[in-house]
Amino acid sequence: MMLSPDQTDADLSWTQSDPESMLNGLKSTGCTSDEPTEGEERARCKSDQPLSREEKRRRRRATAKYRSAHATRERIRVEAFNVAFAELRKLLPTLPPDKKLSKIEILRLAICYISYLNHVLDV
Repeated sequence: MMLSPDQTDADLSWTQSDPESMLNGLKSTGCTSDEPTEGEERARCKSDQPLSREEKRRRRRATAKYRSAHATRERIRVEAFNVAFAELRKLLPTLPPDKKLSKIEILRLAICYISYLNHVLDV
């Protein structure tokens, strides 16, 4: 934050060095830092301002139910991804056929194999 030439640091509320005056300032605006009751978040403002879309999203994502559902969706996505790599791997010729390949090796081998097949068709 930049200060205008006629504004001093003393004009800013966040520069107060007295903790009690800062706490009184917070209480006057409706914000408290009391320990939360069950289901409430810490340092909650009691003002009548509605939550922004970003704040609603952040609070929704902080719940255990949301995290559990997200982890389940991610696990399903990764599993489908691995199945697709396994199917691609079965189509690629290697010696020995059961050789374990990394995902990047599978992709590179697939690119080379497709190029080879295009060359065979052109000749």
